Amino acid sequence: MRHLLSAKDLDHDEAVMVLDTAEAMAATQRHAVKKLPTLRGKTVVNLFFEDSTRTRLSFEAAAKRLSADVINFSARGSSVSKGESLKDTAQTIMAMGADAVVIRHSACGAAHLLAHAGWIDVPVLNAGDGTHQHPTQALLDAMTLRRWYAPDGTAADGSPAPRGRDLGGAKVIIVGDVLHSRVARSNVDLMTALGAHVTLVAPPTLLPVGMDDWTCDVSFDLDEALETVQPDAVMMLRVQRERMSAAGGGFFPSPAEYSQAYGLNLARRAVMPEHAIVMHPGPMNRGLEITAEAADDPRSRVIEQVGNGVSVRMAALYLLLADEGNQL
Repeated sequence: MRHLLSAKDLDHDEAVMVLDTAEAMAATQRHAVKKLPTLRGKTVVNLFFEDSTRTRLSFEAAAKRLSADVINFSARGSSVSKGESLKDTAQTIMAMGADAVVIRHSACGAAHLLAHAGWIDVPVLNAGDGTHQHPTQALLDAMTLRRWYAPDGTAADGSPAPRGRDLGGAKVIIVGDVLHSRVARSNVDLMTALGAHVTLVAPPTLLPVGMDDWTCDVSFDLDEALETVQPDAVMMLRVQRERMSAAGGGFFPSPAEYSQAYGLNLARRAVMPEHAIVMHPGPMNRGLEITAEAADDPRSRVIEQVGNGVSVRMAALYLLLADEGNQL
């Protein structure tokens, strides 16, 4: 595989290999000197047409810890505001000697277009394209769950997962704005490939049309799903109000009603199994899809997800760029 564009592109063995590599990268970050010489002399360009904190910074940190040079591009303040196309932007960056491009874009399929249109000839990593895919987010979520999931139903301690472990038997509930969420799509693809059982919970207005081929269950009632599924992890999705506003709004009556029906609070946390973890891709709308108490609960792994994101992105860059690591 030359690019990492979609979680669906990874089969079971490839996904496990990336997660195992990410664990190896995480181990290097516990040393006094965190930097590796692996990508010395390589240049990674972060091409971000949408705002980002966690993804952009973790890709930058990952590349720098592998000793790559990093060029950060933000659409704000660039020639994009003057009408420059994606093609011209990409070719401009290639002229500067890029060895890989990380792209985030508001349009679905932008990463695929950049990778296959013939404009550039380097690996492309999708950091999120519209409502379509976000593969490295799904990988870091899987890495987090793999550390905290014990197949026997007991509470794991969060230590590095053994090599070769998948998510066979894990039960995951993903709650919220599925319609606008590239994270939900990517997690359904990846976690089911790794053997997990995924249930999506959302109001009908926040579910996509045509989900017949999605490899997951769907529920409209969060309380019922928590009772019947008894999940090992509950992932809350951000309510993407900016995309709702662009579509004209009207997806739910009020924030208060949404929070009452689909928000994670301490009462719902108490219904979850004691070993179950709470996840969120960030940024969180505290008080809307998750209360502050639930976000800061001892079983919340939100901050750990961010740390695992650096390891996963180090692994992806290593596997796609390093001469000895190119196995995807």
